Amino acid sequence: MSGNIDDYIQQGIHGTRETKPDERRKFLGTIRERIVIALTKEQVRERGIYGQVEDAIKENREARLYLNGHIHYKVLLKYTKIASKYDVPYTFVTNKNHDSEIGLILAYDHAIDKEEIYVKRETPNVEKPRNSKKKGLFSAISKLFKPVN
Repeated sequence: MSGNIDDYIQQGIHGTRETKPDERRKFLGTIRERIVIALTKEQVRERGIYGQVEDAIKENREARLYLNGHIHYKVLLKYTKIASKYDVPYTFVTNKNHDSEIGLILAYDHAIDKEEIYVKRETPNVEKPRNSKKKGLFSAISKLFKPVN
């Protein structure tokens, strides 16, 4: 009985015990076994979006998107728009004592034990300018000096 009282007192002093606290700090408040897909902060900051993330959000609408609150909101906006488009809830996670290298996570509130959660680095989908013809200096000069017939 005294063990229960000691646990109760310790919980009152330090708060509820949390399982895997180091893992939760790294994975924006959740644990590895619940994650569908993850991007590093560097990947999130890249121009454009990762198609795998949009596909994962579309296919896992019961999951929640966790976004690293240490990243500027304008950078995260592209992913919050996708989450809103598919009615997936999202949360900004900011831990003042620890800044994780993880930028984005899509996770459930229960274990799914997906083996590979990290997206391999690739070129994210970026909208291309409509006028993709590049004109160099030579083409501009040649227009000035067209032969006269």
